[in-house]
Amino acid sequence: MGLFDRIRRVVSANLNDMVSKAEDPEKMLEQAILEMQEDLVQLRQGVAQAIAAQKRTEKQYNDAQNEINKWQRNAQLALQKGDENLARQALERKKTFTDSGNALKASLDQQTTQVETLKRNLIQLESKISEAKTKKEMLKARITAAKAQEQLQGMVRGMNTSSAMAAFERMEEKVLMQEARAQSAAELAGADLETQFAKLEAGSDIDDELAALKQQILSPGTPTNQPQLPAETSGQPSTSKPDEVVDAELESLRKQLDQM
Repeated sequence: MGLFDRIRRVVSANLNDMVSKAEDPEKMLEQAILEMQEDLVQLRQGVAQAIAAQKRTEKQYNDAQNEINKWQRNAQLALQKGDENLARQALERKKTFTDSGNALKASLDQQTTQVETLKRNLIQLESKISEAKTKKEMLKARITAAKAQEQLQGMVRGMNTSSAMAAFERMEEKVLMQEARAQSAAELAGADLETQFAKLEAGSDIDDELAALKQQILSPGTPTNQPQLPAETSGQPSTSKPDEVVDAELESLRKQLDQM
């Protein structure tokens, strides 16, 4: 391969790549529709011209047929009048128009075939243009959807999902810690209330017992909730303990309470 061939291929490849990148599908579809519509206009003009030529040839052919019939009648009239020479001239004129009519008939048949072909091509081109317009709208919708999807994918790629998820996890952890602190505070508050009520109940029991004890001391006779003192065997009436013994017991009780 020569140097110039290689350069030509490189230049062609670069140009093709530039053209391919520069092609906008939506604009290319619009341009294709415009070109097809221009072809349709030209084809319609061609069909109109072919039909006009056909009509002109058809008129010429009909005129030739009229002349043929006229000179046929003239030849018959001349023979009826006994003028054979005039009848011959009329037949010669008839032959001229007959030859012209045959040529016109051949041209007319050819033009009729051509017009029918052009009409079919015109109908096909109109159908193709209609189909192309429908396909263009479908492709435009697909192009729009593809662009939107590509833009969305670009946005997704640009997002730092790991950082976002880490932030959500941190916030969730903070919420869990706050909920745990709130639950602990509620439990502590409940425990304090229970302790206070327990103290109130304990104090109430002691107060009740102290009141009962006072009542026993102040009331005469033996209390019902304490055991009876044993009777003496000698049969002599029992006497209370000396005050010194009572004082000693009270002092011992105070010491026990202080040591608790």
